[in-house]
Amino acid sequence: MTETDTFTEPMETRVALHPFLAGMSRVHLALLTDCAMGVQFKKDDVIFREGEHANRFYLLETGEVILSAENSSGDPVAIDTIGAGDLLGWSWMFPPYTWRFSARATRPTKAIFFYGTILREYCERHPSLGYDLLKRMSAVMNRRMQAARDKMVAIHDHTEQLARLPRLSPFMERELDVVELTN
Repeated sequence: MTETDTFTEPMETRVALHPFLAGMSRVHLALLTDCAMGVQFKKDDVIFREGEHANRFYLLETGEVILSAENSSGDPVAIDTIGAGDLLGWSWMFPPYTWRFSARATRPTKAIFFYGTILREYCERHPSLGYDLLKRMSAVMNRRMQAARDKMVAIHDHTEQLARLPRLSPFMERELDVVELTN
C-alpha cells in the first residue's frame, strides 16, 4: 500500500537532488516535478506486478526493492535488488507499456513517483526531455543487463563445475538407494 510521504523538502528540491537526474536542465526538472509526488512503501508492499499496465516510474530515495520474474511454474525468481539512488521501472516508456518484472519493497522505502502517461506526453512535446530520459534510462538498463549477464555466466560456470564432478559407480548408487529405503 502506498502512502503519500512526509519528507520536509519541497518536491522541486527532491527531484533536482536525485542522483538519476544529476545535471539535468532546469526546464526538464520543472517538467518532471510537475508530474511527481512522494510515496512510501512498507516492507513487503508490492509496488507493481509483472504483466500489469505500466504507467509510472519511481526514483528511490531510501529503502530497498527486489525485482522478480515468474519462472515456468509461476514461482517468483529474484532478478535484482535496488536501493536508494536507483531508478525503478522503465516499461512506461516502451510499448506495450506493461511491466516485465514484479517489484516488492524489502524494507520501508520512500520514492518519488512519476506519472508516466503524463511524462510521455511531455516527452512528445519536448523531445530533448525524452532524449535526456532515454539516455539516462539506457545507462541503467545497460548496467543491469551486464549484471544479469555476469550472474548467468556464473551460474553456467557453476553448472559446468558440477558436471565435472566424478559420478558414483552403479554399485555406490545402489548402496545409497538401499540406505534411503531403510531410513
